[in-house]
Amino acid sequence: MRRRTYFIIAGLAVILTAFGFSITNSKAAKAELPAETSSLPAPVGDDAACLSCHQNPEFTTNVGNLQKSEQFVLFVNPDEYNHSVHGQMGITCIECHIDFKPEMGHGKSFISRREVTIKMNETCGNCHKKQAEKQKDSVHSQMIAFGKYEAATCTDCHTAHAVKRMKDPKTGLLYPETRVWIPGTCNQCHSTIVEKYRNSVHGEALLNDQNPDVPTCIDCHGVHNILNPTTDKFRLASPTMCAKCHTDPKRMDKYGISTEVMNTYVADFHGTTVSIFEQVSPDAPTNKPVCYDCHGVHDITRVDDPKKGLEIKANLLIKCQKCHPDANTNFPDAWMSHYIPSTDKYPIVYYINLFYKFLIPGVLVPMGVLVLLDFSRATINRFKKPEKVTPPISEKTDKKAADTEVKHD
Repeated sequence: MRRRTYFIIAGLAVILTAFGFSITNSKAAKAELPAETSSLPAPVGDDAACLSCHQNPEFTTNVGNLQKSEQFVLFVNPDEYNHSVHGQMGITCIECHIDFKPEMGHGKSFISRREVTIKMNETCGNCHKKQAEKQKDSVHSQMIAFGKYEAATCTDCHTAHAVKRMKDPKTGLLYPETRVWIPGTCNQCHSTIVEKYRNSVHGEALLNDQNPDVPTCIDCHGVHNILNPTTDKFRLASPTMCAKCHTDPKRMDKYGISTEVMNTYVADFHGTTVSIFEQVSPDAPTNKPVCYDCHGVHDITRVDDPKKGLEIKANLLIKCQKCHPDANTNFPDAWMSHYIPSTDKYPIVYYINLFYKFLIPGVLVPMGVLVLLDFSRATINRFKKPEKVTPPISEKTDKKAADTEVKHD
């Protein structure tokens, strides 16, 4: 019994000694860890831990491979982020950078900086699901799917850490007077087009006068569900797009512009054909002109502009000859510039229309009355019972004499 007791006591002593030794070694090992490893931030919502590195303007890394490497700036401006809509809402870094694990480091390897941007934009859909779904059908997403990584993503337009609040009276899209910055955003990729827009009647009014009535890029192309403007579907739908502004009396009356543009366009051969195509075959091509074929796309000018304005007959003839090469100088006279004829505009057409407004009812109404009277008399005669006809007295006498002679015979 004593020997067994000694063995048990000795075993316990060995176990306790080994346990104490392991604790001492682990403390020593932790004290010898490199500074960059021991200072990794804990996986909690504390931006200060992230900013301890990322607020350094010189903080960069390299992405790519041995053949091609690019420098990637990892600097985040804390003041800029704090004034963004996300910073004001208290959204922390790891709510967007959800794949980051402190114990593993960033643990990511990318071929290029652009690949980093595209991958990170998938995070936006976690909160902005509706916008992300619309963006999937946009021409930008389609281009990225085909490997054209230069197409715009969320952060290219909204930025990554300085996202504007939509309801901000200084920068928000919901305030018309703050939409001046929209062409500047699109200018990052579409500089040539924005330059044309800048010199157009719309662009000058927006950028020089800050006029909220004129359209910006997103009014025509959309925000997240941007369609491919080179498709037949976009082309056929473009008159309706222009009509959103040009049929608004409240907006057009300020500038003395006719609101009958859509009605007059649909009433003629060009507009009628385009309207039928849009309703029946919206993806089918048509050679009939739409608004921007005559007025321009991004370089739209005033109608009285001496160089391009369509109220100048010589300019209009040039437009007509694109489809009608044989058109002569009298050809444009058939077009009434989207105006309804009046005593001021196209008086001859107005008085001819007025004449027919009286002539046609004056002929058709009496004719209708005559037809109705004739039809009613014919109907009455058909259902009326025939009257019994009494022969004259002379006929009765002759018949009686004849009957008497027959009896005598």
